Amino acid sequence: MKLYSTNNPSSSVSFQEAVFNSMPQDKGLYMPVSIPRLPDSFFEQLPNYTLPQLAFEVAKHLLGDTIPQNDLKALIEDAVNFEAPAVELEEDVYVLELFHGPSLAFKDFGARFMSRVMSYFLREGEKQLDVLVATSGDTGGAVALGFLGVPNTRVTILYPKGKVSDIQELQLTTNGQNIRALTIDGTFDDCQALVKQAFVDDELNAALRLTSANSINIARLIPQTFYYFNAYAQLLREGKTNVAFCVPSGNFGNIGAGLLAWKMGLPVKQFIAATNANDTVPAFFKTGIYEPKPSVQTLSNAMDVGNPSNWARIADLFKDDAEALKSLMVSYSYTDAQTTEAIQQVFDKYKYVVCPHTAIAWKALTEWQAQHAGVSGVFLSTAHPCKFPNVFPADIAAAIEVPSQVEELERREKQAVSLDKDFDGFKAFLLGNK
Repeated sequence: MKLYSTNNPSSSVSFQEAVFNSMPQDKGLYMPVSIPRLPDSFFEQLPNYTLPQLAFEVAKHLLGDTIPQNDLKALIEDAVNFEAPAVELEEDVYVLELFHGPSLAFKDFGARFMSRVMSYFLREGEKQLDVLVATSGDTGGAVALGFLGVPNTRVTILYPKGKVSDIQELQLTTNGQNIRALTIDGTFDDCQALVKQAFVDDELNAALRLTSANSINIARLIPQTFYYFNAYAQLLREGKTNVAFCVPSGNFGNIGAGLLAWKMGLPVKQFIAATNANDTVPAFFKTGIYEPKPSVQTLSNAMDVGNPSNWARIADLFKDDAEALKSLMVSYSYTDAQTTEAIQQVFDKYKYVVCPHTAIAWKALTEWQAQHAGVSGVFLSTAHPCKFPNVFPADIAAAIEVPSQVEELERREKQAVSLDKDFDGFKAFLLGNK
């Protein structure tokens, strides 16, 4: 598998190099030189595959001979060892539960796959791998658990002070071992900017072997395609073939993976990107002008992104053909008031509890389906609702089943270093704590 930078399509690197370098020096993002369409035989067998089986088939075709098939199969079976059920709430409305992994968020798919890939490529005696990750909530927890105890790696998590939930913060700051947390006096965009700047700083790269675990890393994006194929397979078993996906969107890696699955042949009718008040992409669909803006804090904190990195990949997939993109994808944005209203509506209608991100996805799907009858809609549930206890009224909070790992987390001591959002301070910390 060869990959090029979205800023320089004329040069290419190996998958291994893209995984470890994360981001090209020209500040683009890596994309596959060739995106293969999966064979008809795969789609004919799709309803019969388990999640690990179809994940192996997808990865095998995308990665080619990068990792021997037996090794790749074992890697995937280790990484994707939990379910992702599509639960029917009513006729043609399904919720795809992506929170059954160890960190209770969809990020487990990407983080666990990426950590296993990196561990596979690491050779004994090589320089320690320093993994930098900015998080608006869920990414950091998934990466922490994905890399916890992995030899010859160290993870540094940057998160915005006061802008993640209490449980999310516990997942970031209580791991110890090879995981350390930095709380940044700023927004997620500030955290992401620090990570990106680190990758193009010559002094840091001379002193440390840096890589990223954010969705800018192609190894995060690839495994996220797995659950789109898996959800479609589940609906095929129910006789549904006309399917739309509604994706709560922040950094746009999640829906970017869905579009990559579509490029590989997954016959999706429509993608719906649901955002909170950080409406850079919905505004683009209205005006045709893509204009990043500072992020604002909302109840759906993991989506508080004003300048989504993965938009570069989506634009590249469509070669800046805005009309082709608009025919496949639409986007809606909602306020916090609309989010809390949607949480209540889902509970009243289905006796089902959704996190604020998932509530936004349900609301967008409902709005879209009102104008598109006969299409089965799948909205993605990206995190377990227990991670956001302060969002819910008492009756809904009482209906949440809290997993045992959360109760264990609450007994641990938090450890985090506070930093301002200036790059010099972050750089000094990295160099002073090698």
